[in-house]
Amino acid sequence: MLNKYPMWKNLMVIFIIVIGAFYASPNLSGEDHAVQVAANRGAKVTVSVQARINELLAEKGIGVIRSELANEQVLVRIKNPEQQLQAKEVIAEALGEQFTVALNLAPATPEWLAALGGAPMKLGLDLRGGVHFLMEVDMGEAVRKMEDSKVSEFRSQLRLEKIRYSGVRITPRGIEIKFRNSDALEQAERFLKRKDPDMVFTDVSTDTQPLLLAKMNEVYLKKVKEDALAQNMTTIRSRVNQLGVAEPVVQRQGAERIIVELPGVQDTARAKEILGATASIELHMVDQNADIENALKGRVPATSILHKRRNGQPVVLKKKIILTGNHITDAQPSFDQNGRPEVSITLDSKGGNKFSAATKVNIGKPMATLFIEYKDSDKRNPDGTVKMKKTEEVISVATIQQQLGHRFVINGLNQPEAQELALLLRAGALIAPVTIVEERTIGPSLGAENIENGLQAMIWGMAIVLVFMLIYYRAFGVIANLALSFNLIMVVGVMSMIPGAVLTLPGIAGMVLTVGMAVDGNVLIYERIREELRAGRSVQQAIHEGYGNAFSTIADANITTFLTALILFSVGTGAIKGFAVTLMIGIATSMFTAIVGTRAIVNAIWGGKRVKKLSI
Repeated sequence: MLNKYPMWKNLMVIFIIVIGAFYASPNLSGEDHAVQVAANRGAKVTVSVQARINELLAEKGIGVIRSELANEQVLVRIKNPEQQLQAKEVIAEALGEQFTVALNLAPATPEWLAALGGAPMKLGLDLRGGVHFLMEVDMGEAVRKMEDSKVSEFRSQLRLEKIRYSGVRITPRGIEIKFRNSDALEQAERFLKRKDPDMVFTDVSTDTQPLLLAKMNEVYLKKVKEDALAQNMTTIRSRVNQLGVAEPVVQRQGAERIIVELPGVQDTARAKEILGATASIELHMVDQNADIENALKGRVPATSILHKRRNGQPVVLKKKIILTGNHITDAQPSFDQNGRPEVSITLDSKGGNKFSAATKVNIGKPMATLFIEYKDSDKRNPDGTVKMKKTEEVISVATIQQQLGHRFVINGLNQPEAQELALLLRAGALIAPVTIVEERTIGPSLGAENIENGLQAMIWGMAIVLVFMLIYYRAFGVIANLALSFNLIMVVGVMSMIPGAVLTLPGIAGMVLTVGMAVDGNVLIYERIREELRAGRSVQQAIHEGYGNAFSTIADANITTFLTALILFSVGTGAIKGFAVTLMIGIATSMFTAIVGTRAIVNAIWGGKRVKKLSI
């Protein structure tokens, strides 16, 4: 019998539409104004902290919807934005610097719906508001680190070749290598030029001192800076993702700058802490021959440096770095056999080989873990950029019991410190410090205005299409309008289901475009049905042929548009990606509703019946 769907196909259509509506429904719940409390290094968010926060807010008469403790953070939902600001000030003043208090917007999705995976769409910076940063990479520090690495390489290479030198040091003009005589200099120059083509070696000897100057050539210097920028971008993106900021935009600007956009974040201090806290580790051998008393008076051996442990106890370390955090591929908080917190470290192959070789020759000697952190000092350089403050402390000293390989542990931490260190190391260490040269906060009110304008455009556009279809195609126009409504619901549902999908202002434009494209498929089908009716076909044959003949045309048009959107998504950034995502989803859902959805409704009303005339 023509134009009759089997029961399973009708149930499938209903099921897909219901699922789309279910996942779209959290977007009707809106958002609560909230205050988020997280612990800084050395502190911990506990039930008692949550209770104290609740008591403080009750004393001040601030209306609380509910307070939640999850993922070692307290999220307090406040009744209105005015009290949200007041709550932030009260909590921050009471808890002090051990905790970070930030403004937030929390989805007001019912708990039963959230338990089933329902969540609203993530909104981009232009719709939700958020923080925009322009960050500058300290290329001087990146070059200095590479020069430090070259100094160690030169020393090792010259020792292996048994070329006698008297010193290697970094100077403003490059790396100077001192030799005892000119023969050793000539031998070293020939060897190093062959061994290290990325460096330019120049004889700058004086009358009394044979000197060889090593400088990076222009190509290699450019590569070092490019690598520093690329690695910092990867690290920042990874770090923000692991800290829970949804869909950040991290992109390059020029040769030394990075743009970072954090949708939904309204507290710039919290955002700066997330991005500016540059944490890494260095492993050094302890200088057992150094005199601590003399070191405290400033008399430290030339090959060593004085540091302090977190309890204030001084310790002298060898300057030579055994290993840096750049070789860390994974870091996880764990507990030792006595239940004490530690961080389990996994190294890459190069780092593992270096660490294995270093520990092999130092069994029985103490090795220290130096924790290094760069933070915003709230001071400015003469050029207006933020001055970063470098803090270093020895977090553990352990005796090497055996040769170690690609895995080892760091102890001497409490549990919150172990978790934070593991997170930062896992996200990666910035190869060079970054400074924030520009910051801009886009308020929620501007985002709300953008949403309202976008919705107005969509509503008016859809209203015009609905009226046109109703007038021009009558009963079939009603079916097309139903399909169009289902299509929008499904787009919103799919956008809400995909974890990485973010709705931006251009994304709303993509949804408006989808409205036109969705109804276009119905227009093609309906015109084919009209042609078949004019050709003298029966109603059932006209419906069957109309859907069958229009399918290939609709498919060809939509596939080519989908491929274009896919290319836009692949090569585009930011707003272009947002447009491409909604367009691709809209094309897929419109194909379903225009062809399968409307066919199911038409079949249910007219299929298999003796009908002499269609309202089309």
